[in-house]
Amino acid sequence: MVSNPRMFWLVLVTAVAAFSAAASAGPVLSFGAVAAGVIVGSLVHAVSLIRLALRIHHGRSDFGPCRGAGFLGMGALFTGAGVAVTGFVALTTSTAAPGVAAAVTTLVAAPTFLLGLLLLPGTAPTVRARLRRLLDGAGIGVTLCYSVWVLAAATSVLTGPLPLAVAVTCCVSVSVAVVAGLRAVRHRPAALACAGGSALSIVGLGLFTVLLAELRRPGEPFGPGAGWVSAGLAVAGLALVAGPFLILAGARRADDAPTRPHAADAGGTLAGYPLLIGPALLAVAVSVTHLLTGGRFDPVAVGLGVAAAVAVACREGLAARDIRRYARTLATREAHFRALVAGSTDVAIVLDAELVVRWQSPAAARQFGLSDQDVLGRPLTDLLHPADAGPAGEALRAVLAGRQHVLLQARLRDGFGHWRDTESTISDQRAAPEVAGVVVHVRDVGDRAQLQRSLDEATWTDDQTRLANRRRFLAAVAEAHRAPAAEAGCVLVAELDRFESVADLHGPTVADAVLIEAARRLRAAVGPEDLPARLAGAGFAVLTGAPLVHAFALATRVATAFAEPFHLPGHTVHLAADVGVTDLRGAGHPHGAAGAEDVLRRADIARRRARQLSRGRDGGRVECYDESFEAALVRRTDLEQQLPGVVGRGELDLVFQPVVDLGSRLPAGVEALLRWRHPRLGVVPPHEFLPVAEELGLADELGEWALHQACRQLSRWRADGRDLWMSVNASARQLAAPGWLATVATAVDTHCVPAESLIIEVAEAALPDDTGAVEQLAGLRALGVRTAIDHFGTGPTALAHLRRLPVDVLKIDQVLFSEPAGQRAPATPIVDVVVGLARRLGIDVVACGLETESHVDVVRAAGCRLGQGYLLSRPDHAEHVEAYLERHRARLF
Repeated sequence: MVSNPRMFWLVLVTAVAAFSAAASAGPVLSFGAVAAGVIVGSLVHAVSLIRLALRIHHGRSDFGPCRGAGFLGMGALFTGAGVAVTGFVALTTSTAAPGVAAAVTTLVAAPTFLLGLLLLPGTAPTVRARLRRLLDGAGIGVTLCYSVWVLAAATSVLTGPLPLAVAVTCCVSVSVAVVAGLRAVRHRPAALACAGGSALSIVGLGLFTVLLAELRRPGEPFGPGAGWVSAGLAVAGLALVAGPFLILAGARRADDAPTRPHAADAGGTLAGYPLLIGPALLAVAVSVTHLLTGGRFDPVAVGLGVAAAVAVACREGLAARDIRRYARTLATREAHFRALVAGSTDVAIVLDAELVVRWQSPAAARQFGLSDQDVLGRPLTDLLHPADAGPAGEALRAVLAGRQHVLLQARLRDGFGHWRDTESTISDQRAAPEVAGVVVHVRDVGDRAQLQRSLDEATWTDDQTRLANRRRFLAAVAEAHRAPAAEAGCVLVAELDRFESVADLHGPTVADAVLIEAARRLRAAVGPEDLPARLAGAGFAVLTGAPLVHAFALATRVATAFAEPFHLPGHTVHLAADVGVTDLRGAGHPHGAAGAEDVLRRADIARRRARQLSRGRDGGRVECYDESFEAALVRRTDLEQQLPGVVGRGELDLVFQPVVDLGSRLPAGVEALLRWRHPRLGVVPPHEFLPVAEELGLADELGEWALHQACRQLSRWRADGRDLWMSVNASARQLAAPGWLATVATAVDTHCVPAESLIIEVAEAALPDDTGAVEQLAGLRALGVRTAIDHFGTGPTALAHLRRLPVDVLKIDQVLFSEPAGQRAPATPIVDVVVGLARRLGIDVVACGLETESHVDVVRAAGCRLGQGYLLSRPDHAEHVEAYLERHRARLF
């Protein structure tokens, strides 16, 4: 026997003809022919395989590469020797000994074949991989044996432990051989040939054992047999003859060269997993069918099922262990890669084909303070200075067009809003599947650029707008003050309002473009002898030699220029600029930087005053400096600094003013009024600190505190038997807040006060004229809470609007019923009209600001039943109001 394919087919055809002729002659001749052919073929191939193993060993001086061929040769040798012993026993005895000998041969040869197959180079390179192959094959084989056993109900062919052991061994061995061949890491054709030969040999031995048991009869050397037994012996012989030949052919093609297989292929974990699914599902289906048909599981079925479960569980355990090991390996590699990238001083940025940032290295946060949220998803040119964005875009497009590497120098905005000088190397890596983008390596060259800028600092020019910078402007102001008084001139300071929202809404690129356009307009507005400058951010300044009147006109032109819409590519921005003006002659002696800074401070105070007075207007305002502005600014600055945290410090307080029935002079309710008592500023009235609170975003917090305090006090008074209602003031911002209704409902429920005993007051001047206000007022009414318009008569609300506003109480201001100056008679019939209209609409009226008895007479004559004012009771703390209530009997509204 040799491994030449032509010789193999010649021998195989000869063996088929001989086995067929022997089979037709009878079982005895068939058995003899099969045994002779198997013995000869197995021994010849065993010798060839063992010689191949010895040759590999002598060539490598190592037992590792030669073990596979050696054990495969031993399997073939065991097969031939076992068949010879079985034939001898069968010819000399009439007992069951031949079947036992054939079974022992199968049980010894099958593991030997598997051991040699798993030790072949490239089939399973590690011990863990071999164990996985064994567990995969064991799981498949035992599961199939279990399914066949349950379906066949333990046929007589497999009665007895030895035949059953042979059947299970053959099934498991064949499964392991198939798995090992299919899952070979290297030299898969050679491994498949060896696996196929081993499987044929094992199947032939198993079939030989089963047919020999059928051929033997008690008391006879050979039984009469049957035709299918003779044919089966011929098939078994062919398998036993072809198996060693395939093993030898595959073993000669296998190589033992070192390799570095992929982890998944080497382990066989991930790709080998699905092999168990089919047999496992088959076993489950067979078990369920068997149970539904009333069958029972005998001990053999139970044992096979337990063995299959153990094999699958062990395989799962190995798979879980491998997954953890692979996860640790990947984590280690990723950590190694991240450490290398993060430790680099260069920032790596990956762009897609649209030049949008897709990834940046962690060094960006350390080097430039840029987070992923600031960068990812934005074009790279948006991160660059507007003056450098055009050349950078051309360089990037050149890389996309085919240039391999491009060096780019540009200013990059860091995470703190500062421009950083950078140098970038750009390379096209779109063809690399691991990157698939344009890679930009950014380096900070700020030190080098700073050196260059220090050489050019004598120009004193703002880098972004090309206007004079702050340093140059301060020097010019100090020099101008040294001129004669008649030529001292003025300083203008302007700042673009709402400029911060431009960067938030449109991005820093648009914001920079706005600054550049604003600088252009400023140059166009000023005269040739004037010095325009950019101070910082969106702040600009102008030094002019004109007197104050002409400087005011110049400031008006600047404000008008800044108020024009900024038409930019893709965006239109509407801004305004308030301008402050100060005269250098009134600035003392601003020699040097300190004096010039004082001039700027005075102009900026005037600008801030203009900003306060221009709220609600579309355009900017111009104001000249006045010392009173500075005092008011200091006061407002103190309020802005002290107001945050006022609730936590316990500086807020509520005072209460009774609302009285004008006929009986009995209290019907009270109004809660907010006060701020600061240890240094003293008592700050609401009209002074509430606007500041709204600007700082604290109005909701203060309003919610006042609401809860008022409801808590009302709950106490009602618990003491005082049947009162309580009114609480709310701002327009509170009324428009989405959670205001929930806040009111929570306060009512928390303090257990009837909803109808609470009145929410909104000043007429602050009442927004839109459907949102109507919906909020209607929502309060739906809660059962009543609503009131306070200071009616001082705002724009028309009488006709009362019909659509869902209000319950109208608190008219003193201006409707006070006596006009120079007249003794009561004023006007307007209060009669208001009260009459309110009565028709079902709205109760409270006259506020009653200070004289004549006021009471006027409103009573008009039909107003309730009043509030200093004449009746001043606002006071709860304990003093309680004393007032004790002296009067409270009554319902």
